[in-house]
Amino acid sequence: MRRIAVVVAAGALTVGVAACGETTDGTPAAQEETSSQTTVQFNPCEDLSADVLSSVGLDPASENTSINPPTGDTQWRICDWTAVDSPYAVGVAASTLSQDSLASNPAVTGFRDVTINGRQGLTYVPAKNDNQLRCYVSIPAEHDGMYNIIVDWPYSKKDSATEKPPCATAVRYAEALEPHLPK
Repeated sequence: MRRIAVVVAAGALTVGVAACGETTDGTPAAQEETSSQTTVQFNPCEDLSADVLSSVGLDPASENTSINPPTGDTQWRICDWTAVDSPYAVGVAASTLSQDSLASNPAVTGFRDVTINGRQGLTYVPAKNDNQLRCYVSIPAEHDGMYNIIVDWPYSKKDSATEKPPCATAVRYAEALEPHLPK
């Protein structure tokens, strides 16, 4: 199965932070802070053209949609494509969640700072990464959201993986795709 099993998808990063809200009888009432943006504006499944995908070495015809609801609010939109010259998939995820929310997600670990074409980002891996076949690069998006570039090597080809985890490969794709992502 080539589908990217995105551990940061659909609610895994939904983080509520208690903050002081209105007062009731002089006592601050707790309220949950959420992103002011309720749905992802950038849609990698539709907004990355076939020319862009081809130019970075991805097969546009291999598109696999992980999360892209046709209607309603969504915090994530995620699609992936197969690399033209390698067996791995490269996913692009857009989210309303901030990079700061990653730190409280127990499903990911190994955070390292990285700069992608001037944007301060992070690389990280799944917490349960025994085979070390997946790496994420996160960069900030407009309106406090983030983009993730995910390289996912198929388990069936794990012996041919050229790097484990594939973070340098994910960084290369992030650098190539970043100019095509809204600031």
